[in-house]
Amino acid sequence: MPKIPQCDRCLLYSHNPYLVCAVHPDGVDGDKCLDFREDLNAEPVELWQPEGASYYNGELILQPRQRWTAEQQLELLDWHPMFTGKCPQCGAEYERDYTARVHWDCPDCGWMDDSV
Repeated sequence: MPKIPQCDRCLLYSHNPYLVCAVHPDGVDGDKCLDFREDLNAEPVELWQPEGASYYNGELILQPRQRWTAEQQLELLDWHPMFTGKCPQCGAEYERDYTARVHWDCPDCGWMDDSV
């Protein structure tokens, strides 16, 4: 039966496996119901989420696994050109537009950024 997510919170919902509600016994066509009446006494549906995931606009988003520890991430602030504006190997300065960069390879000494 085509039941929409709102059905569980509707006053007209039958809580019956064979009948969706009194107004739309077979469910509604589409993703909205014009006859929806919110049941203020209905228990909210708890959104389960695994560790490392969260909901954004009702969609479960898995967070990417971090390959760096928190300590390593803090160390990046001290040496990475994105934060210092300088090559960690030779000290060459990047142009001031360096915040828009994607690649941080140094043209002077050949240092290559493998942190991405």
